[in-house]
Amino acid sequence: MHNTSTAKINNKIKRSSPIVVFLKYMVLVCAVVIVVVPLIVVFLGSFKSHREFYNSGVFSPPTKLEWGNYKTAFIDGKVLLGLKNTIIILVISCFGTILTGSMTAFVLQRFKNHFSSTVKWLFLIATLLPSISMQVTVYQIILKMGLVDTIFAPIVLYVGTDIISIYIFMQFLNNISISLDESAIMDGASYFRIYFQIILPLLKPAIATILIIKMVGIYNDFYTAQLYMPSKHLAVVSTALYRFIGPYGGRWEVIFAGIIITIIPMLIIFLSLQKYIYAGLVSGSVKG
Repeated sequence: MHNTSTAKINNKIKRSSPIVVFLKYMVLVCAVVIVVVPLIVVFLGSFKSHREFYNSGVFSPPTKLEWGNYKTAFIDGKVLLGLKNTIIILVISCFGTILTGSMTAFVLQRFKNHFSSTVKWLFLIATLLPSISMQVTVYQIILKMGLVDTIFAPIVLYVGTDIISIYIFMQFLNNISISLDESAIMDGASYFRIYFQIILPLLKPAIATILIIKMVGIYNDFYTAQLYMPSKHLAVVSTALYRFIGPYGGRWEVIFAGIIITIIPMLIIFLSLQKYIYAGLVSGSVKG
């Protein structure tokens, strides 16, 4: 009876599999179209002259490559300034997140007691609270610290509020045998030496995963930069593009050139780290 039921289920799966496969590929094709088509339109438009941009179709290739759009966007549009400020925030924030996140995860995962359990629950509760509901309080704290309208305001927020990275590091630490720590302690190693020489090198996949998540999040974050760094000289990539709309409101070809310029750095970073990202996602989801 069991074999008969299993055979019937397998037959149903086989009969429906062509439809499932077709729907799967249709969804993938639709997703690719949704992502790629706007990029093609922006890319082609960035090389058109002002007159050609309004007189030609969105998918029409430019008759002449207007490299001046990129020069205007890069220099006059303050994209260079935005990239410089963004890189500074990215480097400091990512370094701080990796250091504090991995250290916190190491302590919580290796030293299990009532205190660590309480901290884990508090972190979980904090992740469930909507961040927008606490913005008034957070802004008052940053204001009292004298960090509003400085480049350190978003850095403090990015490093100090990244609870997700702690949980990602804890998941990876579950796959690292505690016997490595015990062997190092027997050899006379301190906890700091265990962390820096044993644990941290083994967390490379997790670090790559967190890096790309953090970089994309900071790179695309408009709200934090606009609220805490309103000055023009503190513009980042997202706010520089927003301020583009004023002086270049009618010159979409220049705005499109600025968009392409801001896409390139993150694309290079993703392509460089993608194998570590995929490896990190897979190994972090399976407990050894």
